Amino acid sequence: MNIIISKLMWKNGSRINQYLFAVIITIPLLSFGMVQGWLSPMISVLQSSNGPAPVPFTSSDISWMTSVTYITAIIFGAPMGHLTDRYGRRAMTLITTLSLIIYWQIKLICLEPWALILARAVAGIPCSACYIILPIYLKEISDIDLRGALGSLLILNRNIGYLMSYVLADLLDITTMLWIGFLVPTVVFFIFFVMPETPEFLVKQGKVDEAKSVLAWLRGVPVTDRSVEQDIDTIVKVEKQTKAEQKSVWKIIWKDRPTFKAFIITLVIKITQQFDGYLIVLIYAGFVTEKAAESITFKLTPNKQVMMIGLVQLFGSIVATCIVERTGRKLLLVSTSFAVGVGMLILSAWFYFTGLGSWLPGWVPVVAMCVCIFADAAGFQPISYIIITDLFTFQLRGTVSSFANICAKLSNFIQTKWFTMVCELISIHWTFLFFAIVSFSACIYTVIAFPETRHKSVEEIYAKLEKKKERAEVA
Repeated sequence: MNIIISKLMWKNGSRINQYLFAVIITIPLLSFGMVQGWLSPMISVLQSSNGPAPVPFTSSDISWMTSVTYITAIIFGAPMGHLTDRYGRRAMTLITTLSLIIYWQIKLICLEPWALILARAVAGIPCSACYIILPIYLKEISDIDLRGALGSLLILNRNIGYLMSYVLADLLDITTMLWIGFLVPTVVFFIFFVMPETPEFLVKQGKVDEAKSVLAWLRGVPVTDRSVEQDIDTIVKVEKQTKAEQKSVWKIIWKDRPTFKAFIITLVIKITQQFDGYLIVLIYAGFVTEKAAESITFKLTPNKQVMMIGLVQLFGSIVATCIVERTGRKLLLVSTSFAVGVGMLILSAWFYFTGLGSWLPGWVPVVAMCVCIFADAAGFQPISYIIITDLFTFQLRGTVSSFANICAKLSNFIQTKWFTMVCELISIHWTFLFFAIVSFSACIYTVIAFPETRHKSVEEIYAKLEKKKERAEVA
């Protein structure tokens, strides 16, 4: 372990190192939140003849700039899990942070359409990596009773990044904002050089003694502590068993019944969360508030609108961080997916009846939109990332995370590319009704199939899945 880090040792079992490390690990996602948040308030500015770009952006430029990230995210995301397992969590996090530095550097050098499209293409790397590597890194440095709370820091920091971009775009000139965006990943990049690798990956590399030192450092206990010895022995045992069986990752997933069931649960939760409509509500929030303003004196500038959304998201993330270890994953997932469904159903009904010429209060869709955004940030979204690290051993996490990420980015691309066309074809209220049905389906599926994973090891979770399978077969 790095000599600098080894000096930061809190005694008496203090786990402050885990909290500090978790915050540092999630800062690349804060930076990516700034990347995504920068786009919303800047689109109208870039299209203006008085904007910072040498020439105004066309609709085609904006379309490519918004969608190209998801294309490159799918391309770079496919091998990300394998590379994470091969080269380590820290090395891949450094590469992720470097890609964020390159993104901001391109925009500082040039603001022409081709340059911003190129920067957005580079952003596809952290768009995948932040959601594949960072959850694994976080899980493997967290004690079992902290991994939910620390895992929820991912979405919390990302939403802080969103809000930072919204506020900075309203207060600062574009060059100053870009320099701040560049500074965040640059500082973190050098900090990561002294951060340790995870104990589980070190065991996989045969560095058992170093793994013990890192785990002891994370827990604030001596290397000779009995709990450290026991946990490292368990990791070593799992690693030896995996090597002895010599099965490919996908063969384990397909052949082992509890693992396969966990894989299906992960995909169902991940895909339904991506299709719950939160992304569309975020993108088209201005459209909703504009429609609402027709029946109430509710006027907000576009920047104030996105700041309101950012605050709602951030509040939801804070709630998730505070309660996820108290409520458990299942209850939080059921309640928030149901709340998103209710919000989408209200939006659907409001657009349907106002489309028929009926008068309905303008505050209704604004409140419904805020409920959707809050509920998604408070549980549906963070849990969809936490369960991947809860349900799989360290040998499988990278591959499952990559596959789930590909599904997520395909979902994002489909929605951002074809939402407008679908709305014109079947009208917007049917689209929101579809999102409501997806959310309610996720709620019902969670009640039936999802096992509670709070404070449970993978072995305990799989034992529960196996019992469910046996009961189903008997019935």
